[in-house]
Order: sequence, then C-alpha cells, then structure tokens
Amino acid sequence: MAGLFITFEGGEGAGKSTQAKRLAKRFRDEGLTVVLTREPGGSPQAERVRAALLTEAGRDLPGVEQAILFAAARADHVDTVIKPALADGHVVICDRFYDSTEAYQGAAGASPAMMGLLQTIAVGALIPDLTLVLDLPPEKGLQRARARDTLDAFENDDLAVHRARRDAFLRIAEREPGRCVVIDASGDEHALADTIWSKVMERLDMAGAS
Repeated sequence: MAGLFITFEGGEGAGKSTQAKRLAKRFRDEGLTVVLTREPGGSPQAERVRAALLTEAGRDLPGVEQAILFAAARADHVDTVIKPALADGHVVICDRFYDSTEAYQGAAGASPAMMGLLQTIAVGALIPDLTLVLDLPPEKGLQRARARDTLDAFENDDLAVHRARRDAFLRIAEREPGRCVVIDASGDEHALADTIWSKVMERLDMAGAS
C-alpha cells in the first residue's frame, strides 16, 4: 500500500487538532498505521523553530522572514518524519502544512513568488493527497480559541487579519479542488468528525476508481 498524506487547514478555533486526532483514531481502528503530526513542528528541530515563532518576537518578524523560518522547519519535518512514513506505506495526518504559510505569511506580506520558491525548497514534489479545510467565521473561531486556552501571538491578531486568512484558505481550496475539500466547521464536534470521515472515504473511493 502506498502511503496516504492528509492535511488539515483553516483558521483559529476551527477544530483542526481535535479532528486530526479523531481521524487518526478512525484509521487506526481500520488497522492502519498512522503518523499524527503538526506544523510548525513535528520533528525535534522543527519544534525548536515553533517555540521561537509562536512568540511576540516571532510574530513581529516581517512576513518574508516568518515564511523562511516556517520553510526551514517544514524541510526538516518532511525529510525526517513525513517522507519516511509515507515510504513505509503509513497514513500521515498533519495539523497544518504549506497552505497555512500561504494564508498567514502571504497575508503578512510575503509575495506569491517567494512562497512558491520556499515551498519548492521545503517539500519538493510532495503534495498532500487530501487537504481538509475546516471553515469557520473568525469571530466564532476566536471565541472557541479564547475558551480553550490562552491565545498565541498569531491568534491575538486583529479580526481583519483573521478574515484575510480565511479568505486565503478559501481561495486555495477554489484553486485546487482536486486536493482540497472545504468543510463547515461550525457544528458539533462529533457530527464534524463523521462528515470528515465521509469526505475522506468519498475521496479515497474516487482515487481508487481513477
């Protein structure tokens, strides 16, 4: 069996981490080996970059410099965690990947040309088999995030910035419908998990039939 690479994307409070864990459990219940990981981070070196970036100092860097650091973390994550797991035929589920860099650092001023170059350097030809974009109005997402925990430096941004990021994720999904599925994340956690599983199975069936 070839490996399967699924990523979760979307704004703050959309439930990406929770749903990534639930999807991993579903696959494990089917007898598959799953690597559940996240970005920024996912490998020891990348986690060090994460610790620096998710601070006020990291947030204050220009968008281009943020994107470079995210790409450096991603390159290590891909080389040491994601590619080996896929080569072994495992399912890899990642909470955020390169779409988040486009949405977040693109909104912070990094140009599309720069983003494309950094993506090529960090991941090469690696593309997720399926990206689940959990869509939620920023107002509701931030309300959830505040109830869940203290906000990190990026979560504390102005509402207009969060709206721009949401628009960016939706543009990515519209641009790449073969890879991306937009899912309304405003409902109940359990119902959302069922919807995600249904969409994943639907896409896998389509891929198997092609």
